[in-house]
Parts: sequence; structure tokens; C-alpha cells
Amino acid sequence: MESTRQVQYTKIGADASCLFIDSSFAYDRPMWLAQTSRQRLIELLTGTLLSSHQLAQLLGIPERQVEDHLVHIVKTIARDPTRTFLLDPSECQDCAFAFRDRTRLTRPSRCPRCRSEAITSPRYGIREEQAG
Repeated sequence: MESTRQVQYTKIGADASCLFIDSSFAYDRPMWLAQTSRQRLIELLTGTLLSSHQLAQLLGIPERQVEDHLVHIVKTIARDPTRTFLLDPSECQDCAFAFRDRTRLTRPSRCPRCRSEAITSPRYGIREEQAG
């Protein structure tokens, strides 16, 4: 299933290699046999927004391993001018604080404003620029 929803992007960083997202996408579950975990992650993230838990479930690997791979995927995508890594930041479910300034890709443990531990997981994606 492909989504046709409108998405709003917010560029962050000096080189704008990372974007925040304010929408979500549906995704299909393709099967790969001859690709590495990082290649499969890149395929899954292209055109979608998924949390590390969702990615771990789809790939059958631990969530912590997915988060370790994401650090390297960000560096790979930063070198490719046709693709941009997207980050939908974590938010506090109690006071709606958005963790927009967080540099780590993992979920924070508690909100700095209200100290709540009810924090949503960040979601990740890759946007491909249209050539032409």
C-alpha cells in the first residue's frame, strides 16, 4: 500500500541532511534474501516512517541493533545528494513537549519539562529527491 498523504518537512542542521516529519505513511512488507541488514533497513525506510521497534519486528533483529545501524545509515544517506534522512521526533504524551533538539536517535527516558516517562518513539524515514 502506498500513501498519497501530504507531508510537511522541516529542515534541521547546517547541511539540511536531516528533516523532521509531521505525518505518517503506510508500508508494505517486502522480503529480501541477499541484502545486508543495513541495505534492508534503507529499503524499508525509503518512502515511509517507522519506529525502531517496527523495524526490529520487520527484520527480526533486536531493537538496539536497529538503533546502532541507524547511526551508520544517517552517514550513508548524508553522502547521497538524492536522498535525505527523515526524523519524526519523540514527544511527551502528557505535556506534548517535542524533542526537536535531540541529537541521539534513541527514545528519551523522560520529559525534561514534566518528568513524565510517557514518551513516544521517534520515527525514521528516507526521502528520495526526484531527478530532473
